[in-house]
Amino acid sequence: MNVKKDIRFRVYLAFSAVCLFGLAILLRAAWIQVKEGPKLRELAREMRIHKTILPAERGNIYTEDGSLLCSSIPQFDLRIDFSVVNQDTFYRYIDTLSSSLSLLFADASKATYKQQLTAAFKEQKRYFLLRNGLAYYQYQAIRQFPIFNKGRRTGGLIAESRIKRINPYGMLAYRSIGLFREEGQTIGIEATFDTVLHGKNGSRIDQKATGGVWMPVEGSEIDPINGRDIVTTIDIGIQEVAEHALMSVLKQYECKYGTVVVMEVPTGKLRALVNLGRQPDGSYWEDLNYALFPTEPGSTFKLATLTALLSDGFINVEDNINCEGGAKQFANRTMHDSHHGLGLITIRNAFAQSSNVGMASLAYKYYGTNPEKYVAQLKRLHLNTRTGIDLIGERRPYLIEPKSNFWSGTSLPWMATGYGIQVSPLHTCMLYNALANNGKMMKPYLVSAIREYGKDVETFEPEVLVDAIASPDAVSQLKTCTEEVVISGTGKHIRSPFYKIAGKTGTAQVSDGATKYSAGVYQGSFVGYFPADNPRYTIAVVIRTKAHSNAYYGGTLAAPVFRMISDKIFASGLGHWTDPLDSLAQKGKPTIAAQLATSGYAFQTILNALKKQASISVLPTMVSQLSLDSSLSAHIAPRHVYSGVVPDVKGLSLKDAVYILENEGLRVRTHGRGLVQGQSLLPGSPIDKGQTIILELS
Repeated sequence: MNVKKDIRFRVYLAFSAVCLFGLAILLRAAWIQVKEGPKLRELAREMRIHKTILPAERGNIYTEDGSLLCSSIPQFDLRIDFSVVNQDTFYRYIDTLSSSLSLLFADASKATYKQQLTAAFKEQKRYFLLRNGLAYYQYQAIRQFPIFNKGRRTGGLIAESRIKRINPYGMLAYRSIGLFREEGQTIGIEATFDTVLHGKNGSRIDQKATGGVWMPVEGSEIDPINGRDIVTTIDIGIQEVAEHALMSVLKQYECKYGTVVVMEVPTGKLRALVNLGRQPDGSYWEDLNYALFPTEPGSTFKLATLTALLSDGFINVEDNINCEGGAKQFANRTMHDSHHGLGLITIRNAFAQSSNVGMASLAYKYYGTNPEKYVAQLKRLHLNTRTGIDLIGERRPYLIEPKSNFWSGTSLPWMATGYGIQVSPLHTCMLYNALANNGKMMKPYLVSAIREYGKDVETFEPEVLVDAIASPDAVSQLKTCTEEVVISGTGKHIRSPFYKIAGKTGTAQVSDGATKYSAGVYQGSFVGYFPADNPRYTIAVVIRTKAHSNAYYGGTLAAPVFRMISDKIFASGLGHWTDPLDSLAQKGKPTIAAQLATSGYAFQTILNALKKQASISVLPTMVSQLSLDSSLSAHIAPRHVYSGVVPDVKGLSLKDAVYILENEGLRVRTHGRGLVQGQSLLPGSPIDKGQTIILELS
């Protein structure tokens, strides 16, 4: 009896356990259905259907003349799945394939390729890397090679595409154009206009079909909207000239970094923006946008002080100021001039000679009891706010306020000479550009248009920040001061015989971050404009030296860079603002009928052929020009050749060109026949005696 009870108990227990287990399953199923059902159904759907992103094509970056600065190109990484390649096929075509790869890449022999591919085939590697970063034309060529031409399933070729941003001009304006990174920080124009360049991605729904093949669902595709193009104000010719000029000085003195800003006077367009920093290996690269970094500017800031004094009616630049031998005490510190011995001189000459004592004395005299008035003038010149340039990352200037706890008895005189405040090279360039623009301050900008399918959909016009930084009379006085710097002052060695330069040198000891004044690091600068009588470009050059460099004055480091840039712009007509500098002095020229590098009497044959008459006398210059005016009257006029610079001989006969060039000490080589169409040396550049010039004739 007990046995039956025991058996019955076990049966009931087992049955109860089964029932409980079944109930648990039902409860769990209900829970999944109610709580987790939607998520699991979505997961199941995703295993059969998924969304494919169709990336938009990123826009390009151009210059205003259509030069391509940045674009996107497809690149391909090629791999091989040897597991799908038939053994007979592999050994039948391996020789031909190896030979084809060797010829295409020219980096290894046929035998080397055969050895590598055979080893990978024997190991049945499924993801063997053949090549990274191939161009589209290379990928297309490889697809036609033996084995690979049999398709993905039997040929084993796996192509993984990606988009790469390229800069056709390499380092030119690299930091300003910027860098686009899918993962990481985007910089420059690429960052500022990222949403414009990026466009809008599209999408497509794919469904898994029989055999595991994903097929697009009809009607599900949303086309991507490609990014728009950006048009910049950069002039490639000016950018290249500025980079080469800066690079030459940085390398010569092993400087830490340098920057050049070239601004178009009437508009504020930035025609060049160069930023070169020294790398660990001694080379230079566009690594940081130094043009936007606020630093203590030094003496170039004296223009702001002089503008304030003139605007408040305190001075005339022909007034005298006592520079006291180049040393004067303010509060508990003594200020020194780098050039000692200056006494009673005009304010204009004090500016030209860059007297710290002179400028500090004026500021202390007229603003000492009311420094707020001086600071208010600086704020009116926008020296306390960002310029608003269309680049992300511009830092705010630092301008100490009289009410600040850091203000002291030495703040005003030192600020007047460019210490105790921080402004960027771009800010300083903007100020000098305002002077060149007859007092009108323009906002600097780098992007002139947004373009879609070749048409401008949005344009950016010049913007005025300050209608007049000073009265017309004050502006005129300021111009005489900046011109005097190059006539007789600290910038006199960059004076040009061909055009007038105006500007200001600056030298400042550096103290920022880990660098202290005692470290012996300096910032040399020159900011100016040209031609001074009709300004077209303002250029700011700022260079930071290595510690204890032998060369650190702005007149030694930065001013020569300015002159190299302005010479080449003026000589070659870069920027299309003027006729090229003509060392043969042709200006306002009528239609040229002939020109000759010898006696004017040789024109008689030409006049006879043209049936024209003209009075001919012996001309005092080496070169004469015969021309016809609008009434077809003949005229003969001298064309001057300036000694020591390369003449422009384009358009001359070979005989005349050789005569002129050899007379200047140049050796002449020629290519072709006919008139001179090109020359290897830039017109207006200095001549080295015995230098060779190559002429292209046609």
